[in-house]
Amino acid sequence: MKPETDGIHSTPAIHVAPSPHIFSMGMTTRNMMRDVLIAFGPVVFAAVYYFRWFAVKQLAICVAASVVAEAIFTRMRVRPLCLGDLSAVVTGVILGLSLPATAPWYVGCIGGAVAMGIGKMVFGGLGMNLFNPAMVGRAFVMIAFAGHLAASGYIDSGSGVDILSQATPLTAYKQTGTATPLGFLFWGNTNGSIGETSALACLLGGLYLCFRRVASWEIPAGILISAVFIGGLANLANLSNPWTAVHHLLGGALLFGAFFIATDPVTSPLTSKGKWIFGVGIGVLVMLLRFLSGYPEGVMFAVLLMNAVTPLINRWTIPRPFGGV
Repeated sequence: MKPETDGIHSTPAIHVAPSPHIFSMGMTTRNMMRDVLIAFGPVVFAAVYYFRWFAVKQLAICVAASVVAEAIFTRMRVRPLCLGDLSAVVTGVILGLSLPATAPWYVGCIGGAVAMGIGKMVFGGLGMNLFNPAMVGRAFVMIAFAGHLAASGYIDSGSGVDILSQATPLTAYKQTGTATPLGFLFWGNTNGSIGETSALACLLGGLYLCFRRVASWEIPAGILISAVFIGGLANLANLSNPWTAVHHLLGGALLFGAFFIATDPVTSPLTSKGKWIFGVGIGVLVMLLRFLSGYPEGVMFAVLLMNAVTPLINRWTIPRPFGGV
């Protein structure tokens, strides 16, 4: 509060703003996106190690398509370009890591354009989108190019294991009941989208995000706890099932989605209670889709469904002010 004078009288000018009133100028959008890119380091390394130049090509195409699409749509809206905030680069990396290595180049281009145009710009741009842009693009190309998103093909990984001549672990289990060894799931020498195969890489990058407080730890904790709980109940119901709760945890995109997709601060709840609800909801939906639907994986659809109810979760979990009713 500071006085304002008109030469004769002095009246107070009261500035009303919501808390917090003390904040750090270091937590900018660019700095947050930079931390996310650093966290992607282990995942990108594992992707390039196992999928070689196929991973490099996929990432380059998706990042370039996302950046170009954001520039075009921003100009169409007659707004200043903000490519320096790195949000388009992060969207491109997430999209690239969520695609199989053998997906044709045009799949990444179309996915990047849809992610930025429909997933982000139609809502008003950065910070205003309801759904995770990368998952909007991924869902579109999955429906439009289902045959190319089957993660099938042939690559000699260089280590004696032709990982892309195999079915993905979840697909192999759903179709034949074959359980992939846990060691393969942990290290990443299995088939699948290039960013989801290595559980170790996803854990390292995800823990870095939580340590830097770029990602809220409640969301991945809720996802993983609920998924392991439901997987454990399924194991108790059928002790002869070779696919255990640990397989569910390490297999597919669960860890990648829990740390890098669901924790998007724009499309996830604001309160601590809401984050737990959001995370548990995703974990439950993932397991229901894996058990009851025709899809072997369910992370993408689970995240998009919970993104849709995030505004309601925010309304349901409004914290009570101190001394309030």
